[in-house]
Amino acid sequence: MKKINIAPPTGRLGVLLPGMGAVATTYMAGILNSRKRSVPLFGSVAELAHIRLGPRAEHRQPLIRELVPLASRDDLVFGAWDIFPDNAYEAAVKASVLRPEDLEPVRTELEAIQPWRGAFDRDFVKKLDGPHVKHGTRRAMAAEIIDDIRRFQQDQHCDRLVMIWCGSTEVYHQPEDVHNSLAAFEKGLDGDDHRISPSMLYAYAALKLGIPYANGAPHLNCEIPALRELANQTGAPMTGKDFKTGQTLLKTIIAPGLKARMIGVRGWFSTNILGNRDGEVLDDPGSFRSKEVTKGSVLDTIFQSDLYPELYGNLYHKIRINYYPPRGDEKEAWDNIDLVGWLGYPMQIKINFLCRDSILAAPVVHDLALFLDLAKRAGLKSTQEWLGFYFKSPLTIDRLPPEHDLFIQQLKFKNTLRQLAGEEPITHLEDR
Repeated sequence: MKKINIAPPTGRLGVLLPGMGAVATTYMAGILNSRKRSVPLFGSVAELAHIRLGPRAEHRQPLIRELVPLASRDDLVFGAWDIFPDNAYEAAVKASVLRPEDLEPVRTELEAIQPWRGAFDRDFVKKLDGPHVKHGTRRAMAAEIIDDIRRFQQDQHCDRLVMIWCGSTEVYHQPEDVHNSLAAFEKGLDGDDHRISPSMLYAYAALKLGIPYANGAPHLNCEIPALRELANQTGAPMTGKDFKTGQTLLKTIIAPGLKARMIGVRGWFSTNILGNRDGEVLDDPGSFRSKEVTKGSVLDTIFQSDLYPELYGNLYHKIRINYYPPRGDEKEAWDNIDLVGWLGYPMQIKINFLCRDSILAAPVVHDLALFLDLAKRAGLKSTQEWLGFYFKSPLTIDRLPPEHDLFIQQLKFKNTLRQLAGEEPITHLEDR
């Protein structure tokens, strides 16, 4: 297979983060600590995972970062927007994710990261209101975001940029005519159309400049036709949506196993308690609806109830998220799964996952920054389905149904990396 020509990752890579809350500050502090104290970046596939090449007998299993040219974490610089003026150190302290011993060694570097004013409309995030916001029309705010990016790139001497949405979940809404074409969208910017969400302004600014973009939240964003059209025009890679971290990550691991062995499922009850800013935002029904849609679609696709109606056709799937301030970022996820086995005998699985939202999300942000930059340097344009491995509701080409099975996603992810390196895909037939 012919190796794809990939430009080398020379110079500095700027990582732009709309939303400098728990996830963004945990990510930045982790990278800065890894430089200063050689702290291991557990959870990062880009940093730690090996990849098999060729038949098993050849025993070729390099690190992924040895197979394809990824940017070094030493070359990363960070810029962010937020509706609160706290610098990254102050924001990290308030987020209460990391211990002081993990913040104090990098305090000076974090304090130097001052957020730009955020684009904000409380109609889209009803539970938050901050003083550090941009003013003016949609067009004016988009232009200001572009100015922020250009100034950052010049000041930090960045050779390349990526942008990853780490902000709060916006309320659920459906695409409308203003979203259906780039011409309609830009007319909406000029007319200050309030159906264009703040997060779309960031996606528009990034894609307009040809910067790779990922949406880490579940709301309507870069998948709209207008922004797909823009990404096609500028050649910017994009991916999303909604980081797959805690409870949904476990679902996409467990559900494929149950289906592979043809074990029936009658009910799957999921609830969460968390007390961070994400939990506060999701306490609003409109924002929760955005999350509910991405979390709920996972089982439908994996179980294929149209093909297996007797096994999964009557599946009752209930999802709850409860804001509980004392828990902070230490989320607790409970699942009850009602199974049906041989001769119709019932069984159950109980799961109690005590996880840390931002600790799980931070390595996802890091991997996406490196792999989106790789995609750009490899000439891969617009929707990057192979990065669906990291999302609850993966973007797909031509609006095809997404694949949610984590192991099928992983195969596609790794085979894409093999193809970029000029290696044959792994099918396991060669091992007969």
